[in-house]
Amino acid sequence: MLVKILVVIIFFLIIGSLVSALFHLLTSQQDNDKTLRALTFRIGLSVLAFVILIISANLGWIEPHGLGG
Repeated sequence: MLVKILVVIIFFLIIGSLVSALFHLLTSQQDNDKTLRALTFRIGLSVLAFVILIISANLGWIEPHGLGG
């Protein structure tokens, strides 16, 4: 259950990072460093979430299920 909560928190952080990048992209005319930092942070969080899901599935902490049953 803890892994699922962690993945949901990471998902919301990814969405927040995307919103932050969009805000900085729309408001700053010259400085793109903040947009770049927000998008880099999002990529790092996405990779972290993917690694957590793979490790959790391999250790048996979560059980993947099929699409059709």
